[in-house]
Amino acid sequence: MKIPIEQHTLDNGLRVILSEDHRQPVVSVNLWYNVGSRNEREGRTGFAHLFEHMMFQGSQNVPDTEHIAHVERAGGSMNGSTWLDRTNYFQTMPANRLELALWLESDRMGFLLPAMTQEKLDNQRSVVKNERRWRVDNQPYGDWDERIQSLVYPPDHPYHHSVIGSMEDLDAATLEDVEAFFRTYYAPNNAVLTLCGDFDRDQALALVQRYFGPIPRGPDIPPLPGQPEVAPRLDAEVRDTITSAIALPRVYLAFRIPAYGQGDFFPADVTANLLATGKSSRLYRTLVREQRLAQSVVAFAFPIVTGSAMLVIWATANPGVDISKLEQALWAELEPLATHPHPDEIARAVTGIESRQLIALQRVGDRADHLSMFATLFGEPERINTELDSYRAVTGEDVGRFAGEYVRRDSAVVLTYLPETAKVDS
Repeated sequence: MKIPIEQHTLDNGLRVILSEDHRQPVVSVNLWYNVGSRNEREGRTGFAHLFEHMMFQGSQNVPDTEHIAHVERAGGSMNGSTWLDRTNYFQTMPANRLELALWLESDRMGFLLPAMTQEKLDNQRSVVKNERRWRVDNQPYGDWDERIQSLVYPPDHPYHHSVIGSMEDLDAATLEDVEAFFRTYYAPNNAVLTLCGDFDRDQALALVQRYFGPIPRGPDIPPLPGQPEVAPRLDAEVRDTITSAIALPRVYLAFRIPAYGQGDFFPADVTANLLATGKSSRLYRTLVREQRLAQSVVAFAFPIVTGSAMLVIWATANPGVDISKLEQALWAELEPLATHPHPDEIARAVTGIESRQLIALQRVGDRADHLSMFATLFGEPERINTELDSYRAVTGEDVGRFAGEYVRRDSAVVLTYLPETAKVDS
């Protein structure tokens, strides 16, 4: 399938992508802001995520909670999310309610500050702190990602801290801080608006111009804080062991890898999939089914673009299994990849990636999000039609070269979680 793409840029810098699809009477309105946790300065971590919450607290012409209510009454759905490289907001609506979605989204881009109050900030600060308690502090292994990030990336790298931020930094956030964050990053010249689905092209462009055109351009976006560029690998193994209230031990292996979009990211993602996606994957087959050392296995290549990405692999031990034995079993499966990648495994992994992406792109919401992503991260929404070619081109030699260069003991982060009753060998 080839996805149609039409690009425009308004005078205020807003990039607009149109992708018509008249098979179903629905339209997706997807807005990416080129700001994530990587843009946060020291002492103000968690701001991007906190601000995502503030965007649902009403704007000048839309009272508190009414944005969601308008969408739901129209028969649509909506949400938002924050990650390392971006913040996005998205709604899928009946085709005849496109104008409503554009008005709602433009009102919070152009007119959020008049409705922002200290009470709303205090309320959402409390919500985010409770979210951190639930998702991170009181969840088994809940802080794994922020621990991994702090070990993989140096303190001055934009990925060193987690998206949700620290309690101390959330407490320190002031209304003036939040307003300054909005003025800096929530501007049309730092955003991509994508419409995908059943709409008339001329009418859609006129509506976009009507609602977004009058919003003034924002200031130039400041450079990322710290030092985004890092060495392609760690220069030594890094280990950390955490004892916490968990039932089963777990071991994480993490590696710096080329950033998403670079050539060697695709062998990295194929490697992650052949290792742990599905019950026929290498780690599931050997560690879970055959050796019965692990209860579960996961491998994930983070599609992030600032300096380097990371490959994270983890296994949760079965009851009674020594965690060091599980770690060595992981390495016994990883190290042969450098010299003996199996063609069938690679073909199966690539086919799985292709199948999942093609299924996702049938949905207008996913298609719009991909278009916004490629436009925001690379300035090339047309990558949506070519990325799978990069996966299909991955060979056994590519996987072997990638594994030999990046999946190494001497540049690994090893994070181990042990139950509080376990004893750590001296």
